[in-house]
Amino acid sequence: MKKILFITLLFISFGCKNETDSSSEEKKIDLKKNEFAIIIHGGAGTILKKNMSAEKEAAYKSKLEEAIKVGHAILKNGGTSQEAVMKTIQVMEESPLFNAGKGAVFTHEETNELDASFMDGKTLNAGAVAGVTNVKSPIELAIKIMTDSDHVMLSGKGASIFAKEKGLEIVNPSYFYTEKRFKSLQRIKNRAKTALDHDDKKAAFYDEDIKNAKFGTVGCVALDKEGNIAAGTSTGGMTNKRWGRIGDSPIIGSGTYANNLTCGVSSTGWGEYFIRAQVAYDISAQMEYQNKSLKEATKDVIQHKLTELGGTGGIVALDKNGNMSFEFNTAGMYRASMNDKGELILKIYKE
Repeated sequence: MKKILFITLLFISFGCKNETDSSSEEKKIDLKKNEFAIIIHGGAGTILKKNMSAEKEAAYKSKLEEAIKVGHAILKNGGTSQEAVMKTIQVMEESPLFNAGKGAVFTHEETNELDASFMDGKTLNAGAVAGVTNVKSPIELAIKIMTDSDHVMLSGKGASIFAKEKGLEIVNPSYFYTEKRFKSLQRIKNRAKTALDHDDKKAAFYDEDIKNAKFGTVGCVALDKEGNIAAGTSTGGMTNKRWGRIGDSPIIGSGTYANNLTCGVSSTGWGEYFIRAQVAYDISAQMEYQNKSLKEATKDVIQHKLTELGGTGGIVALDKNGNMSFEFNTAGMYRASMNDKGELILKIYKE
């Protein structure tokens, strides 16, 4: 009898120990790394130091720092992740350095067609816009679609009418014109024509200028003091795009995703592949259903699944505990992050 009692007590003791260990392990996982945090990107692609002048590098770093500090200040002062994401992206939309807003690339028809999306991790509400030509801030319009309509995505002329009705700033399409982007389009058109004249369509498609004309999208993910995650993405799309082409940036689950249970993600890269792979949502799903860490999920999706599919680009992501991740399979990605201690990370090239 004593022997049976001893074994029973031993079993109970062992079971309690395991329960305690498991509980402390869960506690460890749930510990917050940052009370609030923000992470941004300004596009990914063949960004090599040997091709970058000191002045150009300094200009990119300066604008990334300016943008992220705007959002960080909002979060530090108790502002919402929604406001932080919008204001941060607007700084980049107003800079000709990035393929969004003022610096948007040109379509084949020599116009600028802008896309953007936003998602709120608390409610899973979202807004998106595609193919607008006269709204100064596409990210603001995406948020307005989320908050002031029954829809998730509006496009083209209808989106512009909605923006005007809601009092958003409407500009002449010439506002988005930059000489650099226009010349890039002409170069690509000329190279494509030369290649087609020589009956070499592959050469036109794989020309480095054409291949890298898909990158430059801007994005931001933020976690505020209330524990709410928000993510947004804004782009001019792909240089020389035709037929109203739309990439991943305005598509929830591809270019943008946010969920307070897991993480927020903003993508940049070859949009067609990001759509097929549902990159942003897949990262969140792996965290939710496979219990992966943010780093494990982002690495698997970008370095394995996307790469094996043939896609190129990257993401910035931030989880519910303030952990952050930059992940890309290109030579570089304009990127920055700031935590609740005000520590700034600012990078361009692969390390």
